[in-house]
Amino acid sequence: MANSENIITVKDLVKKFGHFVANDHLNFEVRKGEIFGFLGANGAGKTTAIRILCGLSYPTSGEVKVGGYDIYSQRNQIKRNIGYMSQKFSLYDDLTVYENIRFYAGIYGLGRKEITTKAAMLIKRLDLEAARDKLIRDIPQGWKQKLAFSVAIIHDPKIVFLDEPTGGVDPITRRQFWNLIYEAARDGITVFVTTHYMDEAEYCDRVTIMVDGKIAALDTPSALKKTYDAANMNGVFLKLARSKPVA
Repeated sequence: MANSENIITVKDLVKKFGHFVANDHLNFEVRKGEIFGFLGANGAGKTTAIRILCGLSYPTSGEVKVGGYDIYSQRNQIKRNIGYMSQKFSLYDDLTVYENIRFYAGIYGLGRKEITTKAAMLIKRLDLEAARDKLIRDIPQGWKQKLAFSVAIIHDPKIVFLDEPTGGVDPITRRQFWNLIYEAARDGITVFVTTHYMDEAEYCDRVTIMVDGKIAALDTPSALKKTYDAANMNGVFLKLARSKPVA
């Protein structure tokens, strides 16, 4: 359940690559425990912004705090308090399910005893006992997605960043994946998710819609649909993308 405390604060964020402006003066806040959707078409600037928030890239200018830490001077603290999952599947194909879990838990700094305990709990919770010793390349894509997400939060981070995590998967798997997101949010993890699937906006507490590097709108899904007189979030996005003014 989201509360009024902000866990991410972004003020006047600009990111340029030469003369190209990927993020154009972004301003937004994310509340603790919130499922925050960062939506937009491919190339809208979502991944650039998420890389900055994860401490993987510096902004050209602006103020950014993640989990209370400054993006310029406290990047290591940020990295220790977040989880991250990208669209490009990040687990190792030539390692087993169990080996991948242990490997990433170690990267996130868990101790040997805690790794053993959490790996066993995770395999049981995902019903992967039969696949425990199978190579990642040999398990279904849906299982891979769920495992990658679960590994990203194995260290109980304050925030998990999901960069288009459901890209290329079928609708049923996408819905199952969102059930895992709900579970994480109930456990107090703030979820920051980028996607270009407008229907996934309906699952978020609030969403911001990016158009050409700028924030075109930010509100709850229901409020956005009312503001833009749209039946669904895809209708909202189409009106914003076509730069139609609100009546």
